[in-house]
Amino acid sequence: MQYRTLGKTGIKVSPYCLGAMMFGAAGNPDHDESIRIIHRALDAGINFIDTADAYSRGESEEIVGKALKGRRDNIVLATKAHLPMSDDPNHQGNSRRWLTRELEASLRRLQTDHVDLYMVHRPSPDTDIEETLSALTDLMRAGKVRAIGSSTFPASEIVQAQWVSEQRGLARFRAEQPPYSILNRGIEREVLPVCQRHGMGAMVWSPLAMGMLTGRYRKGQQQPDSGRARRFPRQMSDERRLDAIEQLIPLAEEAGLSLTHMAMAFATAHPGVTSAIIGPRKMEHLDDVLAGAEVVLTDAVLDRIDGIVPPGTDVGPIDAAYNPPAVLKPELRRRPTAERAAAGS
Repeated sequence: MQYRTLGKTGIKVSPYCLGAMMFGAAGNPDHDESIRIIHRALDAGINFIDTADAYSRGESEEIVGKALKGRRDNIVLATKAHLPMSDDPNHQGNSRRWLTRELEASLRRLQTDHVDLYMVHRPSPDTDIEETLSALTDLMRAGKVRAIGSSTFPASEIVQAQWVSEQRGLARFRAEQPPYSILNRGIEREVLPVCQRHGMGAMVWSPLAMGMLTGRYRKGQQQPDSGRARRFPRQMSDERRLDAIEQLIPLAEEAGLSLTHMAMAFATAHPGVTSAIIGPRKMEHLDDVLAGAEVVLTDAVLDRIDGIVPPGTDVGPIDAAYNPPAVLKPELRRRPTAERAAAGS
């Protein structure tokens, strides 16, 4: 594989990053098979693994830890924190209290004394970004973290974090993990240019659009009975997304490619993208993606993709993406009126 530099860190990583979200109860509960999948990816040249504490409530990290015995020094290991790990309201978020405690738990599960990249899984509007960056800086100084990053942050919050780091002399986010695929290109407008401007690597998630870009989801056909279809029914049955897929499939065929290989090659073609995260649940899923690792799309194919899904646009929703309070809370989008004031009294 042709390794790439993760932002300005100097760390060399493979263009495919092995995502471990599907290892454990939420995907493949067979630890031995999951370990074989990890070893197959490493043997193929992948040196970048991404997991998180919340993936199967720590089970994914435990599997990764077992798989990396004897191979840890050759792997760039990333994990994340933020999502709830219990019903306790303090067992989540981006506070110093939680990030410090949860990193220790992640290190135990991963059976290592440090992670190469520690990421904040989502923004936390109730936590000052200076609080978060200060805690992460201390974890780096303690030698438990080599670099820090964000995941699914809006461009404005990435810029704010960079500004706070500069003003306060704190460690900077060196990577961002946003969603990106042929069907969801919104990050091309601001997130990727901002990452490039600030020397941040981008490791993009869901390059296959939750599996929709494998060709298994077709318009007018019964949808696969998958966990993702049950979890994200609106996204997986969106007519606009299915219409785009029906145009992309013949394009891939004309190019002599599977839809999967075209989609992965698209995700890694953008100069702002360092790695695309693959999330196999079975060995055949990994083998299928690896078979297209050397595919490079021509300008003609990329131009035709642009004609189907214009640059900087999203086709339908990404239900797993981050929505800020300004979108989720009606009271932040509506000026107070006497009628609403009376209704609230």
